[in-house]
Amino acid sequence: MQSFKPYTSKWIDLTQRAELIVSDELTKTDRLSALKTILSVIDLTTLSGDDTDQKVSSLCQTGIRFKNDKLGVPQVAAVCIYPVFVPLVKKELEGTGIRTASVAGAFPSGQSPLEVRIAEVNWAVKMGADDIDMVISRGKLLQGDDDDIFEEVQQIKAVCNQAHLKVILETGELKTVENIRKACELSLMGGADFLKTSTGKIQPAATPEAFLIMLDTIKEFYEMTKGTKIGIKPAGGISTPDEALVYYALVKNVLGDEWLNKDLFRIGASRLAGKVYDEIIETSTV
Repeated sequence: MQSFKPYTSKWIDLTQRAELIVSDELTKTDRLSALKTILSVIDLTTLSGDDTDQKVSSLCQTGIRFKNDKLGVPQVAAVCIYPVFVPLVKKELEGTGIRTASVAGAFPSGQSPLEVRIAEVNWAVKMGADDIDMVISRGKLLQGDDDDIFEEVQQIKAVCNQAHLKVILETGELKTVENIRKACELSLMGGADFLKTSTGKIQPAATPEAFLIMLDTIKEFYEMTKGTKIGIKPAGGISTPDEALVYYALVKNVLGDEWLNKDLFRIGASRLAGKVYDEIIETSTV
């Protein structure tokens, strides 16, 4: 397989490019249609230390209730939780088509022995997780242990079986264009099904600049492999429809309409779905 090309974009270039893309795309976008797509790709998320069975069950029911066939309102893509809640969520969502997504592998730090992280992923998959959201070891990447990043992704992917593997880069800790690009390359070569920006536990979380680096790398990988499509997921701090539309516009521009579905695009959020739903209903019933 060919190697990736040198990536020469600077942060300021990415900022300017993102602003131009969003301005251009959103002037051409039907807002209601875009919001329906956004709702359909949301991973409805709760990842708090005080999560309870009742709280998680309520979140599942909220996700289910969004669907309104009469008004063309879709359901969310998944409910994302800690591994201990996988059996509960799997049961709650049975027959709905909504996926069960679990963070696993020493989320959010990744600072546990690899065998322990693999064991947690393996348990979540056996309990029924459809998606696994893992974190890379950012410390190892920052100290130059590239092989370790590739191997952890590859080994965790191996125990995912049919579950999709979303690899969280935690771009806010990687900080530079070079580090984010390297994390993308290693994750893709290791077998990631999705690249994900952030855990939502640190600031900055998702940013348009980091997202563009990820999109560019996914596009290059698609061209290198002659057709392998990798998904992408911004997460962390996306709480309003306008913020979500930024990421929608960037995906549409760089990867195209064929990526604008839950198989290749997700948005991780806890507060966003209700606001998007409310605007869809308000617009649809005027």
